[in-house]
Amino acid sequence: MSDPSSKSQKSSLSLVVISRDEADRIGATLQSCHIADELIVVDSGSTDTTVDVARSFGARVIHQDWLGYVAQKQMAMEAASGDWVLSLDADEALSEELASEVVAALENAAPQINGFSMPRLSRYLNRWIRHGGWYPDRKVRLVRKGAGRWVGDGLHEWLEVTGQVQPLQHPILHYVYRDISDQVRTINRFSTVNAQSRGMRSPGYVGLGVLHAVGKFLECAVWKLGLLDGIPGLIIAVNSAFYVFLKHAKSWELSLPEDELEEYPGRPNKKGLPGTPPQKLP
Repeated sequence: MSDPSSKSQKSSLSLVVISRDEADRIGATLQSCHIADELIVVDSGSTDTTVDVARSFGARVIHQDWLGYVAQKQMAMEAASGDWVLSLDADEALSEELASEVVAALENAAPQINGFSMPRLSRYLNRWIRHGGWYPDRKVRLVRKGAGRWVGDGLHEWLEVTGQVQPLQHPILHYVYRDISDQVRTINRFSTVNAQSRGMRSPGYVGLGVLHAVGKFLECAVWKLGLLDGIPGLIIAVNSAFYVFLKHAKSWELSLPEDELEEYPGRPNKKGLPGTPPQKLP
């Protein structure tokens, strides 16, 4: 590793990305990071052309079976050889302004600076979303090699840095969901994980979920000015409220007796086995 106090020697930069079936998006990610000296893609078994696309940009592709978001991103970061490591998701890209800012920041980084944060600007339904709690959504994604590690709770993960973190001004561009259906699938998946972490709850918890959902809608649409983002902002507010409600409803669902959950043909029970259809009318 180069001496971080030296200004005569250019610091090297590695980009790391984890992927699975991201052929339609990962090209833009890699192309935006033309400032990087090394491109690394850790793929967990893509069945599309993700690997071919990555290699066409000169990326080194490493296969790694899925370890979970935190462990997968940590493994990718440890595979990098640069003095600095930039970690992006396959649905993200550097804006041209941020790319230039990163180059200047690394050239002038003081020894005590071990990381950089940047805002993240999301695009959804053909609109850049600047309200509703989606912006500035600041993230730490650039870290000095060996000075950071990924941590998280299963739903969200973040880079924890030893040392000072300096904020940058220009955004990562985040192409967050392909469409509404993609967002709904994510809501369904995340609400299930959240409910399982909360455990079983009583019927009253569903009523509480209604109140929390109304509050979430008002927070996103009114208090955080989501309606200024037009119809996409309204959809974000409604879906955010739906997510809050689902977390509560699925926690109550976990309290249902096993035999009630098995009354639907083909539905998995708590052991993951197919459910048994009812044999007679109630």
